[in-house]
Amino acid sequence: MASSDAGSAEQLDATMPGAFPDADGSSAAVSTHLTLSQALYSRRAEYTRPRHVRIKVGSWNIAAQKGTEQDIGGWFVAGKGIAESLAGLGVSDAEPPAAGTRESVTAQEARHSSHAPTIPHHDYGAVPGNAEIGLYVLGLQEVVDITSATEALRPYTDPSVANRWKATVAAALPEGYQLMAEQQLIGLLLLVYASPTVHPHVKAVSTTSVGTGLMGYMGNKGAVTARIVLGETTRLVFVNSHLAAGADKAALERRNWDAGQIASRTRFHPISDLMGTSHNQAEGLGEEDFAFWFGDLNYRLQGMPGDDVRRLLTIHTADMDKELPKASEQSPSSGTLEPAQLPPDMDPASVETTVASLLSHDELHQQQKAGKAFHDGWTEGPIRFLPSYKYDVGNVGVFDTSEKRRCPSWCDRILYRTRASKLRHDAKVKDQEETRRKDEEMKAKGLEHAGDDDQVLFDYDPEADGDKDAYDEYDEDAADPEPETVVTKEGFSDEILLEYYTTHMRVLSSDHKPLDAVFSLKYDAVVPELKAAIHQEVARELDRQENEGRPSITVVVDRSTGTASPENTDKTDSSFDGVDFGDVQYAKSKRRHITIANTGRVPATFEFVDRPVAADQPEGPFPPWLTVTFDKEPDKTTKPAQDNAHARYSLEPADVCSIELKLKIDLMDSVRNLNEETTSLDEILVLRVQDGRDHFLPIRGRWLQSSLARSIDKLVKIPEGGIRKLQHQKPGFIEGVKWSVPRELFRLTEAIEDLTERTLADWEMTGHEGQKAPWQHNAGWPFVKDVKYFADGAHELLLADLIDALDCDKPFDPVFDAAATPQFRLEILSEVLLQFLRSMQDGIVTKSLWEKLDEGLATREKSKQQLAPDDEKMWTLEILTTAPYHNASFLLLTSMLQNIANHIVEASKPDPSTPRSSLDLPGSPQVAVRRKTLSKVPEKALRQLINRNYATVFAEAMFRTANVDNNRMKEKEKTVRKERMIKVVELFLDQGG
Repeated sequence: MASSDAGSAEQLDATMPGAFPDADGSSAAVSTHLTLSQALYSRRAEYTRPRHVRIKVGSWNIAAQKGTEQDIGGWFVAGKGIAESLAGLGVSDAEPPAAGTRESVTAQEARHSSHAPTIPHHDYGAVPGNAEIGLYVLGLQEVVDITSATEALRPYTDPSVANRWKATVAAALPEGYQLMAEQQLIGLLLLVYASPTVHPHVKAVSTTSVGTGLMGYMGNKGAVTARIVLGETTRLVFVNSHLAAGADKAALERRNWDAGQIASRTRFHPISDLMGTSHNQAEGLGEEDFAFWFGDLNYRLQGMPGDDVRRLLTIHTADMDKELPKASEQSPSSGTLEPAQLPPDMDPASVETTVASLLSHDELHQQQKAGKAFHDGWTEGPIRFLPSYKYDVGNVGVFDTSEKRRCPSWCDRILYRTRASKLRHDAKVKDQEETRRKDEEMKAKGLEHAGDDDQVLFDYDPEADGDKDAYDEYDEDAADPEPETVVTKEGFSDEILLEYYTTHMRVLSSDHKPLDAVFSLKYDAVVPELKAAIHQEVARELDRQENEGRPSITVVVDRSTGTASPENTDKTDSSFDGVDFGDVQYAKSKRRHITIANTGRVPATFEFVDRPVAADQPEGPFPPWLTVTFDKEPDKTTKPAQDNAHARYSLEPADVCSIELKLKIDLMDSVRNLNEETTSLDEILVLRVQDGRDHFLPIRGRWLQSSLARSIDKLVKIPEGGIRKLQHQKPGFIEGVKWSVPRELFRLTEAIEDLTERTLADWEMTGHEGQKAPWQHNAGWPFVKDVKYFADGAHELLLADLIDALDCDKPFDPVFDAAATPQFRLEILSEVLLQFLRSMQDGIVTKSLWEKLDEGLATREKSKQQLAPDDEKMWTLEILTTAPYHNASFLLLTSMLQNIANHIVEASKPDPSTPRSSLDLPGSPQVAVRRKTLSKVPEKALRQLINRNYATVFAEAMFRTANVDNNRMKEKEKTVRKERMIKVVELFLDQGG
């Protein structure tokens, strides 16, 4: 959902969509490794393949009428609702269809006969629709009442309007179509859908909005725009706009101003071009290959009395509504595609003549000719249909009978522009400016009075020069559009053809008639697999072409698997021309070695430089999960660099340097991205030799799915056998709920409870030679441990193996050494449980659940109202039960903690026959630490101390709050919030719970 642009121009970031551009229009670009990129670009023909797609662009001002969405499937998707004799470009052609050509109405109906059309084909026009369209682009205006302040604010707080339209369009489209882009600005709504064969090729989607209404930037007028890239080669832009209304001169000038503002202020997020160059300057209109501007442009018929136009058009529409119910008897949204018979003596040629005579007064054509709007390369298909505005709702062809009796006009339009036409316009403007400059120079030299035979004067008059016959009269016999070849920004030769341009007269639910246009686009698309193969070939070829006299090194990858190390026992692909880490698990280090040898005749200095990455990836020589260690010191002239980044090393001829590459995934952001396959372990390191050539070292690993960093809603769907059972499924393919709580959570809590009992029994039986039991000096045991417990990576491999057993649904016992004590196993598994809880995307208590709990607790604190513990618990459960799986998981954890606390309290009862010992409470910011003698700590107080420690530890692990809130809150507020979380957990640990 997009909001209108508000505030002054100075408040808008010039690099963000919808912002005002910088005054100097400057831009900056960052280029990386142009040698490789240019070589790859030169072979682009080898990794691209031609594709064909049909694009249907539809526009409709629904005038905030209720129920209009019910018509969308009929006219926009199925292509119905056309009065054939008034159909427009392409619909009535009788030629058989071929690739990129038009098709007759009869043939269209024959192909759609399986959909049981409700109106006979001889009276019911159609344009291509359903699965034969690759991209559906729908622009709606006035989806809310823009004249009502209440309605105009609805999109900011209530997404139901947009959701209703999206649901209706999705239901009407064939199976498999996906919503690729959406943008709303008050009454404007833009939706872009792609077919199953097209959407994998859609990249770099960016949407924005520009408000041009009140005060010049409010959203009651303006545009919503989307930019997509097809096949990594072809930029497409779709602009859905609603310009200023009104029939006077001021309104006309305001429309032109609106269009200019939209063109200048529209900004899209930067993208990387085919050569790998990343641009940090936002893209604007005019940088695309194909643009489509549509909507209620509101241009009227200039100098035409409304009554005269109505009378003239009524000659052709008088009998169109005879077969329809009266408007008062028909619901505006009740399936408006009703049959009607045209007058038998109606002459279509006379309709075209009437349309042509009126279009010569069309303001849009006049403004284009005058160079005031849409003159910079924009074009429109031949208009062979009646005006789209203004009709009585519920009628096919009855024009405005209200008191205002507005003049019919072609307010709704679909324009398009190619990169070629934009460049032609820019060249023309440049030539005219050069002519003007030469003219002024001649006049400055006093040559303006020279005789015609003596001098040639470059006389430029912007009011008189130009295309003198353009737009003077609308040509009713204008030829149909021909395929246009366009050289794209990436250097490819594309072809576009406007096949259809028509309005749907039989849609009755608005005072505007919807219209659409179908474009046939042939373009070249990158095949990623071929591009990757060519990329490697180019890299190797560049290696071979380097001059032997320049510094030269050789990079040798150690193919041994390192069987001496338990972490390197897996098999790798020896045919891979790079470093293959094999299977990668969470927190398990994988090491590989490479050797760099100076095989040249002169000293060689090398370094790893920043690798080419996508805009959303971390920059630097190495990905964050890779550590690189050299067996020699860097050059002394090298500035200190963190993790050897950009450190330089020099080798004399025949010298070698050994480098260890260590891969380790232990950051939860990386785990989540790898689980969701939004990132991968495929990278290319760039080794740069000073005054030499670059070496490119591919590295890869195969991520083994983990149950960490997932949500409870996904965890409860993991089948028996663990997440690895789904290793080869499609991304996100998890269906059906299998458990009431995550199986991983159940296994951990069950094992921890069992080991607690075994540990307590072991201490009771052996006494451990008079040593203090761990719970006697640590009230948070087994979940709180000394900071040295995991120092220097202690137990790191064991923890990783236990998480692997959790992911594979395997027993925990075989992971431990046979001699491991129950206490050790318990303490390690307790740490695994806490890591598992901290990794959850939404936590046990989600952000939304906590906000409700926090609000209630804060309210009672403010009013000093206290509930009885049982009432407090019931109130908490009422909130938690709105998320059943989270509630069950919360109760499972608190039940485990309660049982463990019961066992420890029972085991802590003093033995009268033994000396009394002391109890140490663990230190934490939330717990006051005091040393007390165990004999002086009553059983109830001891239980409260344990509960407090457990609640402190698990509140941090189980609850989720918004990071932005944490950043804005003061320390006192954070402390209060933390205390509330602890209170919630303590409530369920109380002995009476």
